[in-house]
Amino acid sequence: MAEDIIQEVAKKIINAKNITALTGAGISAESGMPPFRGKGGIWEKFDPMEYAHIDAFMHNPAKVWNVLLKEMKVNIDNAKPNYGHYGLAALEKMGKLKTVITQNVDGLHQLAGNTDVIELHGNFVWYSCLYCDFRCEIKNIDLNKIPPKCKCGGILRPECVFFGEAVPMEGLLRANFTASKCDIMFVIGTSAVVYPAATIPIIAKESGAKIIEINPEKTPLTHNISHYFIKGKAGEVMNKIMTELQSQSIFE
Repeated sequence: MAEDIIQEVAKKIINAKNITALTGAGISAESGMPPFRGKGGIWEKFDPMEYAHIDAFMHNPAKVWNVLLKEMKVNIDNAKPNYGHYGLAALEKMGKLKTVITQNVDGLHQLAGNTDVIELHGNFVWYSCLYCDFRCEIKNIDLNKIPPKCKCGGILRPECVFFGEAVPMEGLLRANFTASKCDIMFVIGTSAVVYPAATIPIIAKESGAKIIEINPEKTPLTHNISHYFIKGKAGEVMNKIMTELQSQSIFE
């Protein structure tokens, strides 16, 4: 990990007024959350069209609950924020980071302390009734009866974006607006090749922001979009950045 880049990034953070972060599966992998795509991903185990399409859920919610949603509950119940999440929360407390835009569905940013999180794909932390306005957290759902139901008899569904459903336009518009107003954008744990997230770093760069990419390997963003590329795991890199910020007396 290049120490000179860490030092330069810390200087940029000190002078920044409006930081935004775009995060993907890589940041949560360190918390034990398996990705959906790629090696070891959930879609290697389950056919997404069979278990993650809205039509599949509406046709046979018990089947989707028994396979996909049960596993997601176990993953989310066991996952804890890591230093990557806590680093972003610390930047918010310092008044530097304003918004996290995430492709993740695990709620770990909020658990770490970030208060403004735009979830492009919704989440599997909160569930709502198909028939009334009842909502509850996944930790309060009893899986003794599948599919779990609301008191009104309506089936509970995750507040995620299933295949076959559109990404919420309000969140996407706010993400694009936020990207256009930031002076630094962290891109962490994602190559941003899946739309609509793929356009967000481009919007930020075209609007004058510096793009700081943190990933274990180079991505399509590295040479054309990112101003700084720091190779490594999100938690390790954010830890080094926060340590460098302390050494530059930002907390004094």
